[in-house]
Amino acid sequence: MTNITLNVEGMSCNKCVARIENTLKDLGAEGKVNLAEKKVEVSYNESNLTLDAVKEAIEDQGYDVV
Repeated sequence: MTNITLNVEGMSCNKCVARIENTLKDLGAEGKVNLAEKKVEVSYNESNLTLDAVKEAIEDQGYDVV
């Protein structure tokens, strides 16, 4: 498993948290959003998923991974 923390801009409420965490779950990754720090901790298996795919999935929901 690979663990990474991403800085994500544009999150403002619990709906944002749920949207990102559910999107990551659908990809086969595990995500935990820290809304106050604007960070997302992601755990994923590199043999099934790339970091670029994780970032793209978050950005497709309308957030900016910086």
